[in-house]
Amino acid sequence: MKLILTNEVSGLGSAGDIVEVKDGYGRNYLVPRGLATPWTKGGQKQVEEIQRGRAARELKSLDEAKGVKGQLEAQVLTITAHAASGGRLFGAVTQGDVAKAAADSGISIDKRRVEFPAAIKALGDHAATVALHPEVKATLKLQVVAG
Repeated sequence: MKLILTNEVSGLGSAGDIVEVKDGYGRNYLVPRGLATPWTKGGQKQVEEIQRGRAARELKSLDEAKGVKGQLEAQVLTITAHAASGGRLFGAVTQGDVAKAAADSGISIDKRRVEFPAAIKALGDHAATVALHPEVKATLKLQVVAG
């Protein structure tokens, strides 16, 4: 099934990309959630408009993303979590927790763009990566403390 992505889909592509997926994945997941529309010849014009808009935004946001990267990498984000006496967390640190900690320090990031190399399930110092722009990724220093 050939589809036009209307939003970014992790592992598949970003808005405006034309992708080929299995029928069930497209019909049961992507299209009902509004993440994609069926590809048509008329839809090709829609793709070109989405890509032009994305290119204009990316040029403007590249310099902004580099500035945000510098701010994020210069500080340590502190995340408070409930932990047992041995330092093991009840649950894990989530992308939303990282986005909230960044917002508390005055920097807005999208929680969907936060990635962990491994799940954070213990107190201490950890790292996470944030894709601020297709060309700019920031490595965050996280400090998880008991709360």
